[in-house]
Amino acid sequence: MAGILFIISAPSGSGKSTLVSELRKQVGGVDFAVSWTTRAPRGSEQNGNEYHFTTRETFLQMVEEGKFLEHAEVFGNLYGTARASLDEARVAGHDLLLDIDVQGALQVRSKLPEAVSIFVMPPTPKVLRTRLRNRSRAEGVVNESELYRRLHEASKEIENYREYSYILVNDILDRAIAQLEAIVLAERFYRNGEAIAYRSRRVLEVAAACLQQNSQERIKPVLEAFGILGSSGQQALPFGDDADDD
Repeated sequence: MAGILFIISAPSGSGKSTLVSELRKQVGGVDFAVSWTTRAPRGSEQNGNEYHFTTRETFLQMVEEGKFLEHAEVFGNLYGTARASLDEARVAGHDLLLDIDVQGALQVRSKLPEAVSIFVMPPTPKVLRTRLRNRSRAEGVVNESELYRRLHEASKEIENYREYSYILVNDILDRAIAQLEAIVLAERFYRNGEAIAYRSRRVLEVAAACLQQNSQERIKPVLEAFGILGSSGQQALPFGDDADDD
């Protein structure tokens, strides 16, 4: 049985790594493509777990050799997904989950339009700022200028939500995990005819509610909070640093 390729994207600090980790604990047959990067490890990160850490020279050589399904430069660092991850998942008949940014997602969708794309949104700039600051503290480095740069970048990334099939708002972790699980199970049901047992109707309803076209009321407050939509629902200017003061 052919596996399904899932793409998940989110601004840094939105909690997608936690969502992916919890999904893989609860749903079997989902492989995770460990990305390659030229950035230095943070905190307790270990090579081969969170990322494959490498040099810029080696990364560019891999690009030349066509070893990446997608690659992009983000905040001055290179990131990429090796084609081997997709090949290995297909041989095993497993689904493959790619945790990639909007640039990488665009590349993958252009090559593999059948991929299922999921965008995770933080509920407000204030929540995102708190998460980013807490993560920085845990890593032992708090850089306020870097934090606000990531906040500004988040609003630009969120503008791309229309390119994704499903939208999750990660305000309540347990609910977001359940929604991500429902999306995976629903796609397996529709594409491969895989049974969902007694939960089938509820799972399909939860997944359907996360479809972009069914999520407009849910995501409107998020778009307004990040300055992407004005209160009238029209496109607005990006939010300023003081838009969500403590």
